[in-house]
Amino acid sequence: MDQIITITEKALLQIRIIANLENRSEENGLRLSVTGGGCSGLSYKVEFSPKKERDNILNFSGIQVLIDPKSAIYLKGIELDFKDGLSGKGFTFDNPNAKNTCGCGESFSI
Repeated sequence: MDQIITITEKALLQIRIIANLENRSEENGLRLSVTGGGCSGLSYKVEFSPKKERDNILNFSGIQVLIDPKSAIYLKGIELDFKDGLSGKGFTFDNPNAKNTCGCGESFSI
């Protein structure tokens, strides 16, 4: 089965660092989701949360990534990366399905 998303090694390293700093519980995974809002109509959401019954559960080098079925439609094919250059620091989403994205890279439209 094809993975819904890909995650770069740099992003995986940063996820591990954050998980250790927050003393993340083993029952929680990294949830990637899409919510309505933002300047382009849809926004990405990244958080640690418990698993839900219908989640897609992906494993990336020991990190469980949780994606609900509704968000999976919008996230299919994205690459999650982490940038820490002069122009900013944070997670970035390369979404081949997005028709428009905002300047901050945190919202998009299909």
